Amino acid sequence: MQDNIVRIEDLSHRYSKDWAVKDVSFEINKKGILGLLGSNGAGKSTTMNILCGVLSQTQGKVLIEGIDMRANPEEAKKRIGFLPQNAPLYLEQTVDEYLTFCAHLRLIDKRKVKEAVDTVKEKCGVAHFSNRLISNLSGGYRQRVGIAQALIHKPMLVVLDEPTNGLDPNQILEVRNLIKEIAADRAVIFSSHILSEIQATCQDIIMIEDGKIVFKDTMDAFNNYIEPDSLIATLGNPPAETELRAINGIKDVEFLTEKTIRVRFEPAADIAENIVELSVLRKWRLKEITLEKSSLDAIFAQLSNKKSKPAIQ
Repeated sequence: MQDNIVRIEDLSHRYSKDWAVKDVSFEINKKGILGLLGSNGAGKSTTMNILCGVLSQTQGKVLIEGIDMRANPEEAKKRIGFLPQNAPLYLEQTVDEYLTFCAHLRLIDKRKVKEAVDTVKEKCGVAHFSNRLISNLSGGYRQRVGIAQALIHKPMLVVLDEPTNGLDPNQILEVRNLIKEIAADRAVIFSSHILSEIQATCQDIIMIEDGKIVFKDTMDAFNNYIEPDSLIATLGNPPAETELRAINGIKDVEFLTEKTIRVRFEPAADIAENIVELSVLRKWRLKEITLEKSSLDAIFAQLSNKKSKPAIQ
């Protein structure tokens, strides 16, 4: 029995002279949600398009449940559900018409098409819109229909490219919860350039920058790498900006309100402790102090200088 749901070996792809992805390798051996994080243009979409058989790689190998995507693409694709960033919806069709069409594309037995459609409609919460034109659905429900087409043939791997992009906060929460339910019995790859989306949804993470993996491990391990680089303090009697800037290790000071400041500092500097001590000494009357995590750009810079972690098991 094949242990790997996904195995990618030394994957590289070049557009003209530029490498979009270079020497990417990882495995997925379990159910759950793997976050694929990277800034725009980092190589995420290229990796997913190759993984799903949309694009043929320049070098390397992609195996889906042991089946080589390049050597046997039809069998490999049967095991994948894919929702690209722009959901492939036919807006002039009803939800039922569209999902029935997708079931036939996935070569589901004609006698089982209705059951398959009904199952994914119920799972994705769109059963009450069966006869509604997709053009008349909200963005959140259109995304649910897009996820439904990715599930209709019961794949062991579902790949979602920016699935919460363009949704309002309530819709984002609904789609997050749906993805977590889906991942209970299959592997899900969740791609995003938004760190908070990955943190809120995924158990494991692969981080790509400039086409290369700079981090791969659990989300808990990733969060331990994120060092604070700023803090927010509320002071009853705040000092002048120049007085704060004079503290060793402080890079920048920003007054958010008359009494609330954001301080950016050098890594590993004990700024919070210094501000607490100085507040007592100089009677700044500190009321609250909160560390902020690094920005995504700062994290990329930190991790790009570290060796990537072992493959996810």
